[in-house]
Amino acid sequence: MRRAAVIEVRASRKQPLGMPPARFLRDYWQKRPLLIRGGFVDFGKAIAPDDLAGLACEEAALSRIVLHDARRDRWTLRNGPFTESDFAKLPNSHWTLLVQDVDKWDMDVAALLDAFAFIPSWRMDDVMVSYAVDGGGVGAHVDQYDVFLVQGLGQRRWRIDARPNSPVAFRDDVELKLLREFSPTHDWVLEPGDALYLPPGVPHDGTAIGECTTISIGMRAPSQAELLLDLSEFLAEPLAESARFADSDLRPARAAGEIDSAALARARAAMPYFPHVDKVTFARWFGCFITRYRSAQVAAPPTRAISVAQLAAKLPKARLIRNPWSRFAWTRQSRGALLFVAGECHACTIALARALCARRELDGAALARMGAGGRAALTALLNAGHLQIL
Repeated sequence: MRRAAVIEVRASRKQPLGMPPARFLRDYWQKRPLLIRGGFVDFGKAIAPDDLAGLACEEAALSRIVLHDARRDRWTLRNGPFTESDFAKLPNSHWTLLVQDVDKWDMDVAALLDAFAFIPSWRMDDVMVSYAVDGGGVGAHVDQYDVFLVQGLGQRRWRIDARPNSPVAFRDDVELKLLREFSPTHDWVLEPGDALYLPPGVPHDGTAIGECTTISIGMRAPSQAELLLDLSEFLAEPLAESARFADSDLRPARAAGEIDSAALARARAAMPYFPHVDKVTFARWFGCFITRYRSAQVAAPPTRAISVAQLAAKLPKARLIRNPWSRFAWTRQSRGALLFVAGECHACTIALARALCARRELDGAALARMGAGGRAALTALLNAGHLQIL
């Protein structure tokens, strides 16, 4: 019977992870955090703070300084390259210098990656090194990739929220992506050579106790959207210009603007590389794509937005006109419809979708009888500039 995984271990020279790599990968990798005491004692010698500051002055180096006004809880982000005078003007506390890709510039730092040879090298992204003065940090945040946070010089306090499904809403008053709420479940002080492993999505916050350096070994984790876009471009590159969407079996349209099941089947046939995409997702994508495709102009929102209540009062005696640059289409979705307008998707009734796609000029009184859901969809289209009240 397998024992429950612990969250803190003591390392040794033979086992810098505090366990065999296979057990770490089985029990912790992308599953739960792990604090490793004393496993990387030589990391602090890799690069001195002065050398890191010198690297941050290089034009080609990617560097940042994060300052925290603790009294007002205000955060400031500055991007490099920096100069000696920039560092001379910094306060005595509450700031951090971060330099990305230090392993590309310094062979001693690059050698640190040998300690993680049990992870495929193509999964490694970079070694980021940070130097912080007392109180320095970058605030509570989450990373969407695996990371090892190794303590170099000095001490740093790390707090993490190890609960599943922790809230990850972000503050809207700072340039950094900082968490609006942070409730730590663990609180540690890391000494030189200690390391904290965090899988993706674990909220964490590190604060320097005096001067310290931290070496962050981050992994590559492209998003599904990035993978799909790149694959699409790769697959599209060798295709001939003459290979196009075709409908030689086309029959007379039953309703203006409707993308029927036969049209969606033809679209699938024109894209044979994605057979496992479900029908609903494919329909949503195709409707958005085809109403956005080769659009020469973008609708401009009105200077003053209209509310649902204001529209309800005006509709019975008004006429609506479609923006000539906005393409309208729809498809059936269960008992309702998905309305596509200039690359946007709106759920509505089949009756409303038919009406909007059938005519460029619309009778407001007829639209007013389509209920609250119809008025909400019309309000959104008016405020986006796709419709206009005459």
